[in-house]
Amino acid sequence: MMPINTVTKGGFVSLVTNLDRIYQIPSRTYFSQIAIPKMYDACRETVESELSQVEHYACTTDLWSSRTTEPYISLTVHFLDQDFELKTRCLQTSYFPGQHTAENIACGLSDALASWHLREEQLVCITTDNGANVVKAIELNHWVRLQCFGHRLHLAIGNAIKDDSRIDRAAGLCKKLVGHFSHSWKQKTALKKAQQEHNLPEHSLITECPTRWGSRQKMIERVLEQRRAISDVLSADRKTRHLVPSWQDLDVLESVNLALRPLQEFTDALSGEIYVSVSYVKPVLHLLKTSVLVEKEDDTDLTKSIKVKILDYMNTKYDDPGTQELLDIASFMDPRFKVTYISSEKVEDIKSRIMSEMKGSAQKEGTHSENTEGALFHCSHEQYSAICSHFE
Repeated sequence: MMPINTVTKGGFVSLVTNLDRIYQIPSRTYFSQIAIPKMYDACRETVESELSQVEHYACTTDLWSSRTTEPYISLTVHFLDQDFELKTRCLQTSYFPGQHTAENIACGLSDALASWHLREEQLVCITTDNGANVVKAIELNHWVRLQCFGHRLHLAIGNAIKDDSRIDRAAGLCKKLVGHFSHSWKQKTALKKAQQEHNLPEHSLITECPTRWGSRQKMIERVLEQRRAISDVLSADRKTRHLVPSWQDLDVLESVNLALRPLQEFTDALSGEIYVSVSYVKPVLHLLKTSVLVEKEDDTDLTKSIKVKILDYMNTKYDDPGTQELLDIASFMDPRFKVTYISSEKVEDIKSRIMSEMKGSAQKEGTHSENTEGALFHCSHEQYSAICSHFE
C-alpha cells in the first residue's frame, strides 16, 4: 500500500541496511516495470482460467473519482464456480478520462467484457447506480439492468429529509461539532474524560460523507449517544457553547434517527458479495411496507413524514414491470420465499416461464442458450425433471 518510490527514500534504505547490510534493494524501475506487471499477469491468468469455466455471470459497475479527481470506471463480475460457490472478481478499475456520455460508457463496458473473453449473451444482469448516463449506456447495450438497492435507499432517504429547515439546522450543527472535535486533540482528550465520567462508550464521533450510505444516520446516532459528554466539554468554553445542541435540535435528531436507524441493516444485508442478495429485494420491500416504515402511535410527526416519503419513493422506483418480473423470478427461485411475495395473479406466469426456460436448457444438453431470457437458467434433463416434480 506504499508508493513505489519508497524504495528510494533515505529512511527506508537506512532501515533495510540495518536489517541486512548484504541485501540490495531493487530499484523503483524494477518494481514498476517487472515485479508488479509479473504479479498482475499471474493474477490475470488465474482469473481468466476461472472465467473460462463460467456459463452465466452477473456484473456490477460504477464510475467514480479519486481523491485527485481523476475519473475511473470499475467492473466486477459475479459467478458460480464448478462447486456452486458464489465468486466475485474485480476485473478492472480503468482510467476513464473521456466524456462520460452513455455511448462512451456503453463502449467501455463492452470492450471490458471482450478483453476478458466474456460473451455478452452470457450476461444475466448488471447492477448499477441510477446515473442517467449509466442507465442509458446499459439500454444501448441491450443488457438487463437492476438498480442498486443500497443506492436507491440512499436516494430515498435523501429525498425524505431534504428541504426541511429543522433537519438542515440540526444536521448542520452535528457536522460543525464533529468537525470541532476532529481538529483539536485537546477537545478529543476532554471528550474522552467526559465519556469516562458519564460511563459512556469511548467512541469517536462520526463525520457525514454525502456519498457514503447511511453516514448521516450514523453521525446523528453517535451524537445522541455522546450528547452528555459533548455538552459538558462544549459548555466549559464560552467560545464553543453555541455548538451545544438545544432541546429542539435533540428532538429533531431523535425523530430522524428513529426513522432511519432500522434501514441501515437492510442496506448492509443487500450489499453483500458472498451470497445472493437479489432474492431479498422483494421480501425487504414488503417488510418496509408492512413493518419497518409503518407509522406508530408514539412516532413524532417528523418521523411519520420521513417514513411516508421514503416508502412512497421506494414503491415508485420499483414499479417498473421489467424490474418486478426479475425480482419475482429471483424470489420464486429462492426456497425460503417461493411465491410468498409474488402477486397471486402472476404466480402461474412465473412458473410457466421458469419451466419453459429450464426445459429449453435441458434439451440443449448443456449448451449455452443464445438469448438473454434463456440465460437465466441452466440445468440437466435430470435436474429439470426433478424440479418439475417439485412444482407439481
